[in-house]
Amino acid sequence: MARDGRERGGIVNCENGFFPEEPLLAIPAPDSKKSDPHYIVVEGNRRLTAVLLLTHSALRAKTKATDLPKLSSKQLRALETLPVAVYPDKEALWEYFGFRHVNGPKEWDALAKATYVARVRRELGFDLDTIARKIGDQHSTVKRFYRGLVLLEQSEREGLFDRENRVKNRLHFSHLYTAVSYPDVQKFLGVTEEGSLAENPVKKAHFHQLGELMVWLFGDKEKDKEPVVRKQNPHLSMLREVIADRAALNALRSGISLERSYAISMGDSRRFEEALVNAKDALQEVRGTVTTGYQGDSQPLSSMENIHKLTNVILTEMRQIAEREK
Repeated sequence: MARDGRERGGIVNCENGFFPEEPLLAIPAPDSKKSDPHYIVVEGNRRLTAVLLLTHSALRAKTKATDLPKLSSKQLRALETLPVAVYPDKEALWEYFGFRHVNGPKEWDALAKATYVARVRRELGFDLDTIARKIGDQHSTVKRFYRGLVLLEQSEREGLFDRENRVKNRLHFSHLYTAVSYPDVQKFLGVTEEGSLAENPVKKAHFHQLGELMVWLFGDKEKDKEPVVRKQNPHLSMLREVIADRAALNALRSGISLERSYAISMGDSRRFEEALVNAKDALQEVRGTVTTGYQGDSQPLSSMENIHKLTNVILTEMRQIAEREK
């Protein structure tokens, strides 16, 4: 909670009180009776904690939150009762969460969405098809979230990765759930598309590969290893190609950059074709700007003459190969 009594998230404020537009969400407690109802707050616990700290001096002293402002009698009376939306059970509340936070106005990030999906599946026993239908999301997206989460959890459980040891401040969870949706990456981990949705999908024989993947995606701060995937596009696609090629994979493991390892995975024929296309594009760019960009200097002219000689050599070699193939 902030020093002025606001909850970080913004709806408990000493001046304005508790905003009724954001009620606590609760369900009846197991021992609740009509004559003596009790409720469990499922969403809004930080807001409730903020109110308790503001209204109970003993609790402030116990938690050493002694720098909070003192409320007037009027402000304290305003916090004696709080707006609460009561749902009959967790199932009804989880459906609300899904619409609100997965596809609704207060959308969670990808990791929070995956955690939500996992809780509904594990605590309420719903399958992924049902969860997707209830929250109005695509089934494939729900599967991707869940697959990424179970692999993240297993990697941490087995001591192969620690999210607190990542290099970047933010855990780019989308890198993980996108990567493990690729068949080549699933094969690398020794899992199938459906098998990867189990609670412990990766077998012990492939723990090493799971640990490697996590470091390639998120880095290792203790070992001073940067993630090779810096941007989802194009680095994830490049990593997929590298993982699928033994020579390229060995190159990456030996410390060669992702870009160079990817070039190895392409093979000489594909590399030649892509280089030829790129060279043509670059020369077309030069042709389009020569009248306005070239100022008559000798250095660019010398560079172009060398390019001309090089293209003649390449063209001669290509013609010889074409003739020989005939």
